[in-house]
This record gives sequence, structure tokens and C-alpha cells, in this order.
Amino acid sequence: MILAGLVTLRVRIKKKLIFMNSKGFIFDLDGVIVDTAKYHYLAWKNLANDLNIPFTEAQNEELKGVSRVESLRKILDWGRLSISEADFDSIMDGKNNKYLSYIANMNKEEILPDVKRTLDFLISKEQKIALGSASKNARPILEKVSLIDLFEAIVDGNNVTKAKPNPEVFIKAAAEIEVSSKDCIVFEDSIAGIQAANSAGMISIGIGDKEILFEADYVFKDFTEMSNEFLIELINK
Repeated sequence: MILAGLVTLRVRIKKKLIFMNSKGFIFDLDGVIVDTAKYHYLAWKNLANDLNIPFTEAQNEELKGVSRVESLRKILDWGRLSISEADFDSIMDGKNNKYLSYIANMNKEEILPDVKRTLDFLISKEQKIALGSASKNARPILEKVSLIDLFEAIVDGNNVTKAKPNPEVFIKAAAEIEVSSKDCIVFEDSIAGIQAANSAGMISIGIGDKEILFEADYVFKDFTEMSNEFLIELINK
């Protein structure tokens, strides 16, 4: 009886420790989970060409993590072009339709390397997983690549009014999974996203180029460089 009681107590303590170490892991979508960034670039490039505005990959970097409305405003500013509100809405819809045509045939093969391994590992450690993305197409994309069921919460461009670097999307994601900001870790591939995570008081992990994402707490080229041991350190941090 005493031995059985000790075993039960150990199980309870173990469960309590797991709960105490439960963190919130918030993932951006484009360029972090799937490589839809290339489709955004092609769609924005097509739009810019139609408006006779030069558009480079360097400029596209500035649009990562930024809302569709703000992205179009930036492009128009670069081209020093003013348009009516009706034309603005029409052009924005055209860009989105072009983008949707690119992503229509997405499947699990478009998941970036070791993302699934990372998600599965965190779930096995009873961590809370959320999406925090500016994309208004986040849900259909996650469905296409069969990952939507792994997320406890999805906060996207349909749920927020302020674009990154404003931290609204991450703060809302943290609230959805009931984890305080200081206990959240954000995976981002954009400067704006890293700044948003930092503003929210969360640990920021850049996925991409260290020279671009130097404001992040950590930077990895991709998830293949991120070991399970590192994830355990984040959980216990």
C-alpha cells in the first residue's frame, strides 16, 4: 500500500512539473511552416509589374509579416503612385486571387524541413501550440498541408486589426492558449515579426538569415538546425 501510494505521488508530482513547464509556442506561417513566401513574392511582383513599379526580392523582405493592406501601401509608396480607394481594393483583391491560384494545389510536401518533427516533439512534451500569422489564408493552407489539427489556437489576419511589428497577433495567440507572454516562444522569418515578438516580451526565434533577423534572441537557418535538446531548454527556461 505504501509503495503504491509513493508511485501515485510521483505521478502527481511529475504531472505538476509538466504543467509548470508548459510554455506557449507560437508559429508564424509563411516562410516558417510552409514556403508560401515565394508565392507572395510572385503575386506582389505580378501586381507591381502591372503598375509599372520596380519590385525586388529585397523589397519583398520588407513585406514579410506585414498585412496585405500595408504591403500594397508600401509598394505604392515605392512607386510614388496614388490611386483611388476603389482601385486600391480592386488591386488588393487581384493580388489575393493570384496568390490563391498559386497555393491551390499545396500539399504536405510543401511543409518546410523538420517543422512536423518540431511540432510533434512539442506536443509529445504537452506544450501548447498556436499560430500567429498576418495571412488571411492561414486556415485553408494548414488544411491543405494536413497540420491544422496540431494547433490549439489559430490567430490570423482575420482576427487582428494591427499589423506586425505591432504585437497584437502574438498577444491574442497567447491569450487563446492561456499562456502568459513571458512564457511564449515565437518562430518568425520576418523582421516585423521578430520585433512584434520582442515587443510582446516573448522569446523570439528567427528562421532564416542571421544578418536580417539579428534582433531575434536566437536564429536558425531552418528547423533542421534546431535540436530536441534546444527545445527542452526552451521548455525549462
